[in-house]
Amino acid sequence: MGKPLVAVFTGAGVSTDSGIPDYRGPKGLWRRDPGAEKLVTYEHYMADPEVRRRSWRMRAELGALEARPNEAHLAVAGLERAGVPVRVITQNVDGLHQLAGMPPRKVLELHGTARAVVCTACTARTPMDEALARVAAGEADPACTACGGILKPATVMFGERLDPEVLAQAVAVAKNCTVFFAVGSTLQVQPAASLAGMAAEAGARLVIVNAEETPYDGLADEVVREPIGTALPALLGALAA
Repeated sequence: MGKPLVAVFTGAGVSTDSGIPDYRGPKGLWRRDPGAEKLVTYEHYMADPEVRRRSWRMRAELGALEARPNEAHLAVAGLERAGVPVRVITQNVDGLHQLAGMPPRKVLELHGTARAVVCTACTARTPMDEALARVAAGEADPACTACGGILKPATVMFGERLDPEVLAQAVAVAKNCTVFFAVGSTLQVQPAASLAGMAAEAGARLVIVNAEETPYDGLADEVVREPIGTALPALLGALAA
């Protein structure tokens, strides 16, 4: 019999120690600047060139591509290297789990990746750093070099559907894992948040690590309010022992 499967579901709180701000927390981007949500809403982005220009400026200023994995990301990758079957399901688009050493095939990015851009017309996919270099050189709203179409980050914006194949894989992991860690997520964005409930209903041990209350705390076997950078390495280290 193989080793039990461990699912690690991560939200924005996992990456705040890497300098990437969260969105819905007490100091989150949406609370500080409610208008910023328009910048990642598909309908507004496609219809308004000024929204696109502001969106590109925001991306350049956030500097997310320069962020490095923190102790939480490294702990997840370390558990996988220890021989424990691990699957990461993440709401994050920063790619830090892979940079920390998780094999890309074991990371399910529900909301896509900010490390690439895609043309909304011809679907050509190119690196984000190339697009940001064009912005830095003076192109406020860079167009697709292949067809002239509108470029957007390869992320799932508000108003877009999740990739059904990625979501189906995430559901399968949630229903077949032995332990489901929900880390740094408010567990409010559906359908992603429902994975925690699916795992609990299927008999998995549900562990929630988050500073604030979540709608799924009542289902959890354990709720941890300690800082993620210290709490998650300790929890995962116990599994690897």
